[in-house]
Amino acid sequence: MLSFKNSLLEEWINEVVKLCQPDSIHLCDGSQQEYDILMQEMVDAGMAISLNQEKKPGCFLFRSHPTDVARVENRTFIASKKQEDAGPTNNWVDPIELKATMTKLYSGCMKGRVLYIIPFSMGPIGSPISKIGVEITDSAYVVANMRIMTRIGNEVLALIEEGWEFVKCLHSVGKPLEPGEKDSTWPCAPSIDQKYISHFPEERLIWSYGSGYGGNALLGKKCFALRIACVQAKDEGWLAEHMLILKITDPKGKIAYICGAFPSACGKTNLAMLTPTVPGWKVETIGDDISWMKFGEDGRLYAINAESGFFGVVPGTSMQSNPAAMETIQKNTIYTNVGLTDDGDVWWEGSGIPAPEHLIDWEGNDWTPDCGKTAAHANARFTTPAAQCPVIAPEWEDPAGVPVSAILIGGRRASTIPLVIESFNWEHGIFLGSIMGSETTAAAIGLAAGVRRDPFAMLPFMGYHVGDYLQHWLDIGKAAKDPAKLPSIYMVNWFRKNEEGKFIWPGYGENSRVLKWIVERAEGTGEAVATSIGNLPAPKALDINGLNISENDLEMILHVDKEAWLAEIDSIRENFKSYGEKLPPGLSSQLESLKERLS
Repeated sequence: MLSFKNSLLEEWINEVVKLCQPDSIHLCDGSQQEYDILMQEMVDAGMAISLNQEKKPGCFLFRSHPTDVARVENRTFIASKKQEDAGPTNNWVDPIELKATMTKLYSGCMKGRVLYIIPFSMGPIGSPISKIGVEITDSAYVVANMRIMTRIGNEVLALIEEGWEFVKCLHSVGKPLEPGEKDSTWPCAPSIDQKYISHFPEERLIWSYGSGYGGNALLGKKCFALRIACVQAKDEGWLAEHMLILKITDPKGKIAYICGAFPSACGKTNLAMLTPTVPGWKVETIGDDISWMKFGEDGRLYAINAESGFFGVVPGTSMQSNPAAMETIQKNTIYTNVGLTDDGDVWWEGSGIPAPEHLIDWEGNDWTPDCGKTAAHANARFTTPAAQCPVIAPEWEDPAGVPVSAILIGGRRASTIPLVIESFNWEHGIFLGSIMGSETTAAAIGLAAGVRRDPFAMLPFMGYHVGDYLQHWLDIGKAAKDPAKLPSIYMVNWFRKNEEGKFIWPGYGENSRVLKWIVERAEGTGEAVATSIGNLPAPKALDINGLNISENDLEMILHVDKEAWLAEIDSIRENFKSYGEKLPPGLSSQLESLKERLS
């Protein structure tokens, strides 16, 4: 029996030990020595490959099981007490039934394994915006990644012992070992239907079983930081969001902080680490994925990055797309599912580096450029410390957070949505956030072609009903002491195409031109024109000096196509119907107002 000052912690851990029956127990202290020992153990066991230490010091490569390469949305559950509280966008299972099913799976699931206890903090330790969790896992890979992605160890445990509230996170790879049985290089439950990523919002409880992949197993990531935290945020009056946080400084040294919500494949990490092309402007990173925001004493919203590392997609990361990320991942990085070169380095598609004549692919097979398959999995990942990013802002760990001046929202839209729209006010901004999304095709993800609505890029990450979630955003506006201090909300679209199907806006560092206008608007100097859909940059207000873009192209990406927007209204209305009675009345009225303005 383990003993702790915090009786809740002690009872829970001992219950889990009795249920899961591990061979041994290890309480993680978060030290470098502990990390080094775990990594060496995994190398010795054949689970990890130590990379060429001259080229990639402190870096390791893992290869996952082919059935365990990404988040599994259809096996991710919100087990609220009432089904209506989960809403139409979540998979709901009765919590009593789900616990009964998973308890049977957990019974003896850690036989032959070590049970690791990871006390961790989401956000700077002791910050008034931070929260604490404890993850129990039988995966050393999870321990290593959690040490990079969160702050773990004795300092966090001390706060729990003092009585800080903590979220209970239980994880198992779901592969017990018989006496003498050799472990696999990537233990997991082999079939998809044996994987469960379960959330019990009212209990602040997460149970994960059968997967070793990051988004399913690093329970501080999406499970806690978004699905559970957004419920805590609703109950406590703050925001837990799927957003980057960047710091932007103008040539005079004036600073602004911007949050941004973008679905996958929309360049979120690239924007967080942007290299501006506008002379004299500088962007630094606070965070690339999670933003927790609370009101400060001055009435402004202050944001922290709840994480301490980056868990990014490797393919497509290059010196052109994201030089800061490329520099960050040269050391102390865990790579998962990329190619291994003959000299012990890594390679992936879209790296900007010529493909080697031979390597070992992510499945452990020989690979050549003409073999007809990719060397890296499309969702291959890097896990790397944020502190070693060359553009990390000095205040990225400020426990008070940073004051937010603007919030960006955007998806991939080839038409209809202009380059940038400023909302008329907070409620209109929430409306824009509720309708954002990306175009898709049936072949890509099995959905009917059209726009997949993804409110505030939180579609897979809401821990409760989408209608209640959007109402909470509206309520935050009403709770503001001074509405004038609320961040302005902007919809952006870097992906508009011309008639030939080519992107009109060059993107990447040129997106700093849009950020410049947004900052100027916040300062009261940027000029805008009111349109039926929101405020757009006035003629000549967008800085295009030195940019190779024609007047026709600029007009095209700022054009308001009324017919397209009227068709958009039908699509929005259909989507809103799925929210049922919980659709906030404020959003219904915003939709009708938009129709009137367009007419």
